[in-house]
Amino acid sequence: MTVERAILAFAGLMVLLSLALTYYVHPNFVWLTAFVGANLFQSAFSGFCPAALVLKKVFGMPTEAERARAV
Repeated sequence: MTVERAILAFAGLMVLLSLALTYYVHPNFVWLTAFVGANLFQSAFSGFCPAALVLKKVFGMPTEAERARAV
């Protein structure tokens, strides 16, 4: 799995988790959903994603570009 695919999976998981927490725990968890959406939006324009840095450095996941160069 590459960093880009892992980011999509992580964002989807966070949205679903935050919706479940909003419904079952407390309505203010909707702000987590808003935070994830805002982070995805700014990442689309700036290319900066903190989760991508963590996945790359801590878990050693390759990016799509690195995987393409290896082939």
